[in-house]
Amino acid sequence: MKDDLSPAAISEIIEMALSDHVSFATIRAQHGVTPDQVKAIMRKTLKPGSYRAWRRRVREFGDRRESYK
Repeated sequence: MKDDLSPAAISEIIEMALSDHVSFATIRAQHGVTPDQVKAIMRKTLKPGSYRAWRRRVREFGDRRESYK
């Protein structure tokens, strides 16, 4: 994880990641963190059940997005 991120930036990354309308590419463009780093931030910040629910939702949304293309 990037050590130079401020608490405000981490908070914004979490907010963006929880949104269903923001992609990992957008987060990378704005904050310079990879999807794996976003997942690490979320794992560290969220409760375990909340993290699993978020991962499930992101994975399912990505699967649905592929079928729309």
